[in-house]
Amino acid sequence: MPDFYRRVEAALLQQDATVKCKLTGLLRQSWEQGCDPGDSDTEILPIDDPGRPEKPELVDPRRLQRRGFACEAGRIRLLHAFAHIEFNAINIALDAVYRFRNMPRRFVADWLLVATEEARHFQLLATELETRGSYYGACQAHRGLWDMVCKTRDNPLHRMALVPRVMEARGLDVTPAMIAKFRQFDDAAAVEILEVIYRDEIGHVRIGNYWFHRLCEEQGLDAELTFRELIGLYMGGKLRGPFNRPARLEAGFRQAELEALEQDG
Repeated sequence: MPDFYRRVEAALLQQDATVKCKLTGLLRQSWEQGCDPGDSDTEILPIDDPGRPEKPELVDPRRLQRRGFACEAGRIRLLHAFAHIEFNAINIALDAVYRFRNMPRRFVADWLLVATEEARHFQLLATELETRGSYYGACQAHRGLWDMVCKTRDNPLHRMALVPRVMEARGLDVTPAMIAKFRQFDDAAAVEILEVIYRDEIGHVRIGNYWFHRLCEEQGLDAELTFRELIGLYMGGKLRGPFNRPARLEAGFRQAELEALEQDG
C-alpha cells in the first residue's frame, strides 16, 4: 500500500472534486481499519495552491457578483459560495493531517472525520446546484480561506486558533440567519442542506477548540491570552461579531472568553 501521507498528498492535490471526495473517504476508511502511517519519508510540500478544478475563477472578494435571496440566480450564487467554502474545507482538513505529523493518532482521526463530513457537505451542495441547472464552478469565488491556511502552516497551535476557532466559527454566527432567509423564500432544499452543515460545523469547531486548548496546555500557555495575541498578530486585534453564543459554547468556547471578545469588538 502506498505511504499514507503520499495518499493524503494525492487527495490534497487532486483537481477533480468528485475524485477528491472519494479519496478522502477511502483515507478515513483506511485509518479506521487500523492504518499505521509509520515513519514516513514523504517530504511535506508547502502547497500554496491545493488541487481544485479550473473553475471557479478566483477573484478579489470585492469583485464577486452580487448575491441575494429575492431571485433564483441570487440563491444559486449563495449556494455556490457555500459549496466553495466546503470544498476548501476538505483541503483544509486534509492539510492538517498531512502537515502536522507529530500529533497523536486522535488528531489524524479527528481531521479525517472533518474532511469526510466536509466532502459530504460539498457533494450535497454540488448536487443541489445541478438540480437548479448550475454547477460548482459556474460562479466566481475567492481564496481567503486558503490564504490563512498558508499563513499558519508552520505551527499547529496557530492553525487551530485561526482556522477552526475564527474562520469556521464565523460560520456558526452567520449560518442561522442564512437558513432563516432561505426559509422565508420557501427554499426547503437549501434549508435542509444548511441545517446539516450547521450541525456538523459545531462539531468541527469543537475539534479545533479541543486541539487548541490541548496544545496551549502542553506548551504552558494561557489559552485565552494566547488566542487574543494571535488575533492581534494575524487579524489586527478584532473579531467580527455578533457571536452566536449558544453555538459557540456548544462548540467549546468559554463564556468568559466570548464576553471578552465581544467587548473587544
